[in-house]
Amino acid sequence: MKHPLPPLNAIRAFEAAARHGGYVGAAGELGVSPAAVSQQVKNLEDFLGKRLFRRYNNRIALTDAGQTIFSGASDALQSIAAMTEQVVSGRARSRLVISSVPSMAERWMVPRLALYRASTANFRFEMRSEEDLVDFTRYEIDLRLSYGVNHYPEMVSIPLMQDEVVPMCSPAYLGRNRHAGEYRLAAVPDDDLIHTNWGPSFVSHPTWQLWLAAEGRAPDESRGYRVGSSSLALDLAINGIGVALGQRAMGADDLAAGRLVILDQRPLPLGHPYCLVYPPAKARKAGLIDLVNWLKAAP
Repeated sequence: MKHPLPPLNAIRAFEAAARHGGYVGAAGELGVSPAAVSQQVKNLEDFLGKRLFRRYNNRIALTDAGQTIFSGASDALQSIAAMTEQVVSGRARSRLVISSVPSMAERWMVPRLALYRASTANFRFEMRSEEDLVDFTRYEIDLRLSYGVNHYPEMVSIPLMQDEVVPMCSPAYLGRNRHAGEYRLAAVPDDDLIHTNWGPSFVSHPTWQLWLAAEGRAPDESRGYRVGSSSLALDLAINGIGVALGQRAMGADDLAAGRLVILDQRPLPLGHPYCLVYPPAKARKAGLIDLVNWLKAAP
């Protein structure tokens, strides 16, 4: 016995409302009014005979039935979008849309995509650099390098690495300040410390205050240098300006090339792992799983 399909507009409105946690955000994405989104959700509830949202003043939360419908609807819309693109273009799209937290995009992801491209014929990609959270559906994102495991519970999330920071500087800086290597940073002045503002994606993050506390030292944060990302901190260190708490993964290529040296191997771990994230429906897309497996094994 065939079952009638729910109206597509109602599914789209419901899926957007569930992702945004409300009708206003969904309305902005779909280009309609919040009242129109609400009406489409009601139409879907009437069609299914199930309540999909619990409503608390201006907030909504998925019911058990709503959670089931949302998971299936998200996958279905992703599949429809991929199918449409294939038909319109006349062939399966080989270009993957890859999103990453900004600093890892510049110093980790792009160099490894270049290595993968050298060994994989016809591999093409679009690279996006953006903070969590991102809208996979709206921007047709195939794969995301995210910081933390809990941002995208409806997606497939694969822990990639648990990074850590260690003090790094350039050989030129160490040549001018040999005492830095001899006394475990105790003689490096506060004026030469590079402090990182880790940004909104990092709730817990390592600092010079934490690292130097083990040596009984409390650095003056008003001195030294301050930058807006861990990638910029490494740039300043490479140019001999001072000493940064650099991420091992992010600085791996510069360490291997001799542009950076580690002054002390005692690490501070980042609070969460980096993860590879993709929508379940994207697992069928050509080349995605091969790239995921390659990145998991990449140095």
